[in-house]
Amino acid sequence: MSGNIERRTFTISSAAFLGGLLLPTGDRADAEVKELTEKRLVQLGINALARSAEMNYFADGHRGASMISAHLMCENNHFDDEATSRIVELFDLNWASSKLCRPFPEGDPVPDACKQVGEALADGSGVLRQVGHDAIFAMHAIKAFRLLPETATKERVAGVCAMIRAFKPWRDVKPAPEIDPPPFDDAQAASKFILQEASDAIDRFKGFGQGFAGHMLTFGQSLVEMAAMGDVEWAESCRVAFRKYVTVTRMGPQPDDRKIKDHPFSKLRPDDAEYWEKRGDKTLGLGHVFKYPYAYYDLLSRAQDPELEREFDAKAWNLF
Repeated sequence: MSGNIERRTFTISSAAFLGGLLLPTGDRADAEVKELTEKRLVQLGINALARSAEMNYFADGHRGASMISAHLMCENNHFDDEATSRIVELFDLNWASSKLCRPFPEGDPVPDACKQVGEALADGSGVLRQVGHDAIFAMHAIKAFRLLPETATKERVAGVCAMIRAFKPWRDVKPAPEIDPPPFDDAQAASKFILQEASDAIDRFKGFGQGFAGHMLTFGQSLVEMAAMGDVEWAESCRVAFRKYVTVTRMGPQPDDRKIKDHPFSKLRPDDAEYWEKRGDKTLGLGHVFKYPYAYYDLLSRAQDPELEREFDAKAWNLF
């Protein structure tokens, strides 16, 4: 798809949204779901990831990755039109028209774009950097460049690599010797390991928020996803860092960890449009609301473990 078509799609879709009150609800949903099939959220997300280094690499990187996660979550899990259209609407209401998602200059794709991103990630090999977000965002960028090769322009690739290299060491403890996750290209075994660790972390961090459990999902899933794309070397370059993260989560809450009110119980899940309606229009935060469930559903599909799925689903409301 050419840059001109992408810009035209963006213009048409924005106009359709702004004039949404003039369209019947069904027509509005159809227009927004069409945007998803054209990978508009992926385009907006890679723009945000690439621009985050010149704005706020951490917060804005989250926002970019969340748009790519949302696209993949809806597409891979066949969300119905109502849920999908509501998710697209939330991005239109919050970030789609911001400077963060602005288009980049047109240009020829860089042939080794994904390799450059993978090497930027591997440069930090062995160091746990800010809860593994260097790996999480690298995976999303690689995924975006492969879904939309025309977006892998020089400026975007340079921006993504700068963002990955900006992450700083965080709780970079020595990994416990007994922690040895399965190879990340053994998707079923690795997914089971990650889901079990995340499930245990939900219980362990009651009263301290669920960032540790949520990032177990997103960090671990990013490595499984990279390996599944054939990028086993880059995924395995993060093995020591991931072992460190598992070590940290198994330690449980520390004396200086901030207490956070637990989520109220809910039977709703992110594949239900009512879930997104009840969240309201301005409650996206940094975008974990999209990244956590994307990783969760993806790992469940790879693990193929009904008993583990039942165990996790019973407590998933703590995360979502």
